[in-house]
Amino acid sequence: MMFLPVAAYHYPSPFAYKSLLYARSPQGKVAELRAELTAQGGKKDKNYLNKKIALKKIVANMTMSNNDMVALFPDIVDAMGLPSLEIKKMCFLFLVNYARAKPEVALRALPILLKDLEDTNPLMRALALRTLSYIHVRNFVESTVVPLKALLKDNDPYVRKTAAFTVAKLYDHDRVLVEGSDLIDRLNLMLRDENPTVVSSALAALMDIWERSESIKLTIDYTNASKIVQILPDCSEWGQTYILEALTSYVPQDTQEAALLAERITQRLSHTNSAVVLTCIRVMLYLMNYIESDKVVSNLCTKLSPPLVTLLSKGPEIQYLALRNALLILQRRPEVLRNDVRLFFCKYNDPIYVKVTKLELIFMLATEKNIKEVLTELREYATEIDLHFVRKSVRAIGKLAIKIEPAAKLCISTLLELVATKVSYVVQEATVVIKNIFRKYPNQYESIIKTLCENLDSLDEPEAKAAMIWVIGQYADRIDNSEVLLEDFLDSWQDETHEVQLALLTASVKLFIQRPTKGQEIVPKVLKWATEETDNPDLRDRGYMYWRLLSSNPGQAKSIVMGEKPPITAESEKLDPVTLEEMCLVVGTLATVYLKPVHTVFRSTRPRRLQDSPALQRSKLPSYQAAQQAKLLSSSSLSLPQSNGGANGQAQNGDVLDEADAYFASIGNSSMAVSAAGDFAGSPTAGRGGEQVYRVNQGQGLGQMGTTQNAMNRDDGEGDLLSF
Repeated sequence: MMFLPVAAYHYPSPFAYKSLLYARSPQGKVAELRAELTAQGGKKDKNYLNKKIALKKIVANMTMSNNDMVALFPDIVDAMGLPSLEIKKMCFLFLVNYARAKPEVALRALPILLKDLEDTNPLMRALALRTLSYIHVRNFVESTVVPLKALLKDNDPYVRKTAAFTVAKLYDHDRVLVEGSDLIDRLNLMLRDENPTVVSSALAALMDIWERSESIKLTIDYTNASKIVQILPDCSEWGQTYILEALTSYVPQDTQEAALLAERITQRLSHTNSAVVLTCIRVMLYLMNYIESDKVVSNLCTKLSPPLVTLLSKGPEIQYLALRNALLILQRRPEVLRNDVRLFFCKYNDPIYVKVTKLELIFMLATEKNIKEVLTELREYATEIDLHFVRKSVRAIGKLAIKIEPAAKLCISTLLELVATKVSYVVQEATVVIKNIFRKYPNQYESIIKTLCENLDSLDEPEAKAAMIWVIGQYADRIDNSEVLLEDFLDSWQDETHEVQLALLTASVKLFIQRPTKGQEIVPKVLKWATEETDNPDLRDRGYMYWRLLSSNPGQAKSIVMGEKPPITAESEKLDPVTLEEMCLVVGTLATVYLKPVHTVFRSTRPRRLQDSPALQRSKLPSYQAAQQAKLLSSSSLSLPQSNGGANGQAQNGDVLDEADAYFASIGNSSMAVSAAGDFAGSPTAGRGGEQVYRVNQGQGLGQMGTTQNAMNRDDGEGDLLSF
């Protein structure tokens, strides 16, 4: 081992440590960058290479939200005077980022920007103007108005285009200032510019101002609409989008004008940019509302199908946008994609959000003609790995049984094949949709109840349990051991969700109504749990309601609990007519992804409505047809004669409620107790020891259970307690 002398070691001084820490601190970094920025490069650095490198470092730190860079603001302002476009770009970017944080320092840059507005280089003028428009400081906004008026007539089209957008920016900063000047009038005159890019930019600015203003109205007549359509091929893709969006402000006064304009823009449907395609589709859907000829509308709808299909060959994000818009278009114009169901069959590498949306379209396009092909495809989807997609597929099969009545049997056979796989989540989804099929087609497919009962052990989700319990209760008279099945579910009453508990409560009452001897022990127990041992108001209120009905008027109980159910349809997911009309006016926007009105997605955006016109085909609008249908239904219901039986029924219900209210008033704070004989029609305080016993409708109904049962006809030992 070798020992070195002490003198060989170097021990750094405390000042060296301090210097090292200073260099690593944020203040040290700022000082270092300041030194690089202010250093004189000498004669060799004619292109200011060192300053550019320093500015790139500063911008990189600023981009990473390093707020320490704001300390360099005075040095950045000093660098703005250098005659280099690249340096000015980075300095202006810094200025835009920190101007509102340090407005007093930013004001030092204002004279430099105003001077650059008069530069001979059009790129410099446009850059300075764009920078001024981004800075929301009052002095900058007010100083921009006067030079902006001159730049709106600049010789260079790029500067004029930037000036048009600046007007919209200034309006966002201070609308009173802009409305008090003549900037909007000057912007309107730019629509006559000879450069198509300038025209499209002016239109975009006017549209943006119109969106934000309540006092400005944007109107385009047929002459101007025809002119801007004429320059479409000469515009950039975004310029075409601006022009097409502006065409939705044109209100056709003649149906021929609308048809001609729609035909002229159909060439944009073959554009490579998806934004242009979807905006063109939006304008065509808008103009169809003003076209009288069904033949013309049909021809236009035929032209909408290929571009939508073409978008499906692009990336998954564009596919998803196209599919969401297709869902909307199909609800308004079903003929657009009527024969193209195979195009929406899922591919193995589709993302899940694309697959689910395609599934919705397959359901919408399914008909009696293609149902076999569709069911074969859905059957394959139900064996996929993704659980969410499998559940959606099984549910789609059940919804198709409801939607297409002739195919119901085929759909049920497919569902039974899936149930036979014994896969838990498949069985549970099948149970849910089969319940809806029973509701749609009562007394037709009850033979499959046995198959469902064989798979009770697979049910562990609340919705599936509630569906199976509904089936047991609804068909308690056809299931031999219905009371045993219900008892199995009731064993876990305390652990079930409120959804399942509500289903158990109703099913128990249905069991008692249909098979009183089997349900007389179950119902009192369930009513006691529902009214005493729960903190859920819905469950408690329903328990009290059933208890009142059963104790006061058993006949009324049967008519209510076992009465006809409201019709079930597969059209519940469709948009309401008013929303559908509005959504068709914003095709291609983010609102169509959510399928919600645009003002609910963007609060500052005004709602879109079809403008009235002699050419508007009002009778073909979904909102008008829905209103007429509602008016017809209301008039027919008012014209129906009210029978005496209805009046008697109302009086009878009044008696029941009076008796029940009197009963509950007499109870006070007592709790329910069921007598050993199964009498749950009496008071919740039914006598213990020498306590007083309260009865409702004593001597009739359920209050005299044994006597009533003996008086009924019981051919098979399962006589119905409630006969009518």
